[in-house]
This record gives sequence, structure tokens and C-alpha cells, in this order.
Amino acid sequence: MTATGARQGQEKPRAGLWARVGDRLIVGGATVGDEGRDGEIVGLHHLDGTPPFDVRWSDTGRVTEVFPGPDARVQHVPPHGTREAGPGKAATRS
Repeated sequence: MTATGARQGQEKPRAGLWARVGDRLIVGGATVGDEGRDGEIVGLHHLDGTPPFDVRWSDTGRVTEVFPGPDARVQHVPPHGTREAGPGKAATRS
């Protein structure tokens, strides 16, 4: 166990919006019926992973700097070399 109490390969829960390169940013639509957008986070401006993010949008392929609003959420992907644990399975390193 490390000094922070987190197991190797697991991150301590954080408050607020944060991301790692490779995570997905999902932004809700501006109006009712608008599906919104999603994209891959390809760059960070702060070491702690807080916004703004550089995002490659899935609908256009363009990369833009994004300051996410309250309708945005980050879908975290497992760090490189780990797999998500399913029911009854522990996360493993490959």
C-alpha cells in the first residue's frame, strides 16, 4: 500500500472535473433533441488534469481547446496497461 492508501494502478477519487489524455469528453446538446458531441482528450494544460482540455471531436476530427460547462462529463478509460474490472474480477496489469 502506498502512502496515500491507494492500491497500485488505482487512483484516489477526485472532486470536480478532471481527465487524462485518452479519456472521452461528452457534452450535452444545447437544445432539446440535440444529441451533443463527444471527443477524445488529446492534450492537457494542467498537470492535475483539470480543464481546459484539447479535444479531438468525433464528428469533425478537429482539435479544439475546450473549457467544459456544467453539461459536460468525462468518461475515464483505464490507464495504459490495465483493464477494467468486471463483476467479481480484480483489475490486472498486462
